[in-house]
Amino acid sequence: MFLYYGGYYGGYGMGSHSSYWIYLLIALLVPMLAQAYLSSTFNQYLRVRASSGLTGADVARRILDRNGLMDVHLTEVGGRLSDHYDPTRKTVRLSHDIYYGTSLAALAVAAHECGHAIQHANAYAPLQFRSAMFPIVNFANKFGYLAILLGFIFGGSQFLLLGIILVGITVLFQLVTLPVEFNASARALNQLSEMNILYSGEEKAGARKVLTAAALTYVAGAVVAVAELLRLIMIFNSRQND
Repeated sequence: MFLYYGGYYGGYGMGSHSSYWIYLLIALLVPMLAQAYLSSTFNQYLRVRASSGLTGADVARRILDRNGLMDVHLTEVGGRLSDHYDPTRKTVRLSHDIYYGTSLAALAVAAHECGHAIQHANAYAPLQFRSAMFPIVNFANKFGYLAILLGFIFGGSQFLLLGIILVGITVLFQLVTLPVEFNASARALNQLSEMNILYSGEEKAGARKVLTAAALTYVAGAVVAVAELLRLIMIFNSRQND
């Protein structure tokens, strides 16, 4: 997935007054700044046409074929910045602006999603670990905060501890996502350079800025998630000491 930012904004209990406000500042400000930077950078380079004249779909198909991934499909998907690689169906899905666009942003995003397809084909370890976590993470997302809520309602430390463990699993998932995304961007830039799709240093710098801005949204999500986990642990420890 190309775009992600988030974290856990809900709260059950405040812990210390100062730590709560520090957490709230992180939870609100960090994702907002990352999203604003991504929107600004993406919109800037969406208006810069690449010298090659290739569309995002053209670039994606060339990268996939060059890496022997002729069996990976390429389709258009609705939405904006909804681009992603689906490993279960071996399909790269690109949004309209990326699929048909000839901008530096379109080429960078298309190449990034192909980077995920290459990771999948090469059995890239962090991607495999992340994929294996999906069933557990889905369970943790559904029941983590329910367990925490029950812990606060009924005063049961067991429920609260279980909820923290489940939230910790989702935080681990976000942390594992970081090397997956950064590696996909590195692969994308290498492919664009080696195939001479980006002609100048200025074009390469523009593509790198787009991918860096996208990566920062994942970093922001991880920072918020870690801050929330630490806040919950502090609350748990405080209740244990009471």
